[in-house]
Amino acid sequence: MKIKLKLPRVGMNMEEATIVAWHKLPGETFANGEALYEFETEKVTQAFEASADGRLVEICVPEGEEAQVGDVVCVVEVDQ
Repeated sequence: MKIKLKLPRVGMNMEEATIVAWHKLPGETFANGEALYEFETEKVTQAFEASADGRLVEICVPEGEEAQVGDVVCVVEVDQ
């Protein structure tokens, strides 16, 4: 099943973040708890960890680009 992962809100005032690093490339697999990417806000740099095993299908926001809270950052495929 393909899932669109959105930029999460990690603070009450957070509106946007910059994607600073991708730890996986499209086609690569990942495990539950493994970091997929890192994003930076005005206050913190944080890793986004997978909540299931799967495969990265598409990167929608490349490194160095900003995204708004709720924007689709990537598409993954996970087992049901």
